[in-house]
Amino acid sequence: MELKVFRFRPGMPAPRYDSFEIESVPGMTVLSALFRAQEKDDTLAFRYSCRGAVCGTCAMLINKVPRLACRTQIRALLEGKDQVPLSPFPALDVTVHWDAAKEVLIEPLPHLPVIRDLIVDMSLFFEYYRFIDPVFSPGNPAPEKERVMSPSAVKELVTYTNCILCGACFGACPVNARNPRYLGPAALAALYRFRIDPREGRGISRLHRADMPDGWWGCEFHTNCRRVCPKGVPPNSAIGRARQELRAAGQSAGQGGEGR
Repeated sequence: MELKVFRFRPGMPAPRYDSFEIESVPGMTVLSALFRAQEKDDTLAFRYSCRGAVCGTCAMLINKVPRLACRTQIRALLEGKDQVPLSPFPALDVTVHWDAAKEVLIEPLPHLPVIRDLIVDMSLFFEYYRFIDPVFSPGNPAPEKERVMSPSAVKELVTYTNCILCGACFGACPVNARNPRYLGPAALAALYRFRIDPREGRGISRLHRADMPDGWWGCEFHTNCRRVCPKGVPPNSAIGRARQELRAAGQSAGQGGEGR
């Protein structure tokens, strides 16, 4: 089989695609295949760290779907078993053709500037994450032992704390493709996570941070975010619930709210 890989470095007149013939072996992931390709061309650049779907570093566009390279199986791609239907965004446009039965197409994560080959600049993604102030603010003095939570509260929190900040949802979001000021699914899901934490002291004021056109009200509920999340986080649910709460409280600036 072949890897068809996006190539770019500063100074190139235009990006190109290079093909690497790789021997597919049982259990081979896209990341493993990229290591084989790098043996053939040591200038090939990509990010990785834990290799266990924990750090989120190796998110990229694989066969036109944002995925983690370390957990995406080559064999499943070639057999067409790992398809994910997505609402359209520009990166899905077929600018390069590949034979999905024999080739795996690998491109950088969309909606972020490409630094080199498969490495993108994540600065904007983390700027939006910092914007929501992802810091726990307890509502009362520290107890003698621990802050107790009910099992149901823990279960709801885990839904959102599973996020590994890989950026796959950001890269799959049609709104982020069109509006670079939109905070994006990951940041909004993280903000909602702090709102529902029973130990958090700021209450509904947490939601006000994103009560603006480029925050809660920018989402169009394409649900690409949920479909590509490697950890099953549903940002669309968080956004919908935050909107409902703001409306119910009568405190929403809504689409007339101030931007950042």
